[in-house]
Amino acid sequence: MSTEALDRSTIRPYTIFHVAVRRVVRLSPSVRLITFCGPDLAGFASGGNDQRCKVFFPRPERADFRLPARGGDWYQEYLDIDPDIRPPMRSYTIRRHDPERAEVDIEFVLHGETGPASAWALRAAPGDRAAICGPDARHFPVLGNEFHPPADTDFRLLAGDETALPAMMSIVEALGPGERAVVFAEVPDPGDARPLDTLGEVAISWLPRQPGAAVGQALLAAVRAAELPAGLPYAWIAGESELVKQLRRHLVRDRGLDKRRIYFSGYWRHGGVLE
Repeated sequence: MSTEALDRSTIRPYTIFHVAVRRVVRLSPSVRLITFCGPDLAGFASGGNDQRCKVFFPRPERADFRLPARGGDWYQEYLDIDPDIRPPMRSYTIRRHDPERAEVDIEFVLHGETGPASAWALRAAPGDRAAICGPDARHFPVLGNEFHPPADTDFRLLAGDETALPAMMSIVEALGPGERAVVFAEVPDPGDARPLDTLGEVAISWLPRQPGAAVGQALLAAVRAAELPAGLPYAWIAGESELVKQLRRHLVRDRGLDKRRIYFSGYWRHGGVLE
């Protein structure tokens, strides 16, 4: 049966993958790269350079690790778990997928003990259990991914805070010769700036956050003041929800960019999380 003939109402593009930590690498003062592995990942699919997934973390006070069933409506099943035993869940970008080694890399921004994901990542060690709800190789190609620059794009405009950095780096690394990108990356620490590995033509502005400054303050000011290249851009913006709204408003109202040429996503918001 062709993919066009599939009934989309029956498609479950995401499933639960049981994984363990294979290795942990400190990439920068604010970021830990954690590699997950496990036989379950044989059914994992790559869904684009900005593909997100859900990560479930064991509750430190419990020996059991209650997860939704692998089939059906996993999210409703997750909500139906008793809140006292329900594992914390957060959204992350897939930094790298190696199907031959059955590995998935995810970068964790460290911000102390202020949340379950950061607290878990601070202590993560090889062998620790976790789970990922990600693209199912049986169905995901039917739905595709979210990063779609039109054919007439002259350059990519990427802007985001540290939570958007894995996706922005993946997009930059995938550029071919002659493809251009202008990147604005706000990070917590000057040491979070990284070298680029790309065949494309990339101009990146690293924007370390000043002590006491609000998240997004430096990024928004830099984008507003920027002299962008001539030609048609395709904008990809992500990060703190209110910051993303202001960046999109600037591009549409002040720069006159067609809304259809902007992808935007609020990864998180002050005072809470966006699942």
